[in-house]
Amino acid sequence: MELKVLNNKGAENGSVQFDENLVTTKASKAVLHEVVLAYQAAQREGTHQTKTRSQVSGGGLKPWKQKGTGRARSGSTRSPLWRHGGIIFGPNPRDYSISIPKKKKQLAFRMALKGLIDDNRIQVVEPIEISEAKTKHVAAIYSKWQAPTNSLFVVDKITPDLNKAARNIPNVRLMDVATLNTYDCLKTRRLFLTKTALETLTSRISKFTSTEKPS
Repeated sequence: MELKVLNNKGAENGSVQFDENLVTTKASKAVLHEVVLAYQAAQREGTHQTKTRSQVSGGGLKPWKQKGTGRARSGSTRSPLWRHGGIIFGPNPRDYSISIPKKKKQLAFRMALKGLIDDNRIQVVEPIEISEAKTKHVAAIYSKWQAPTNSLFVVDKITPDLNKAARNIPNVRLMDVATLNTYDCLKTRRLFLTKTALETLTSRISKFTSTEKPS
């Protein structure tokens, strides 16, 4: 298939070829759901921590004698029933990551890209050329591209100047093509790719398909 290329002024400047067979695959909501769930689980740090009655400080002395006071019996001020006491069944550090087969991740990534292509939400662009690392310069180019809110601008390599100029723009997120994943493809409204990034992405997908067994 043929993808149009936009320059920094928002005008068409040629086209590039993309082999649609690389992402041609049968869609499966179950696979996409599983991979996205695993991605979101991996984002959780799992560092939450509470203390049980054996870990909180104090509580060594019995508050009052067992009988004769008219009050309920109590053995420690660190009981979960008391203020500043321990927590019953509270969260503890844990690993939330879910193991997903590599083939399934690759399949889901191709499905997500296929969805972007089918919905005409992929746009190839020329690399952004700016004279100085100013946000207004990159924002002006995004405006000419008519980049909607929650878009992705994917480049082959993020330079310090480009990162500095683009990081404060809220509606478009800058990303390295090597870190592009299924979740990002499903979430973005429009994906902007430089020609170099598209070549790298094509090479990456080609490795997926070359390892598949013929049916």
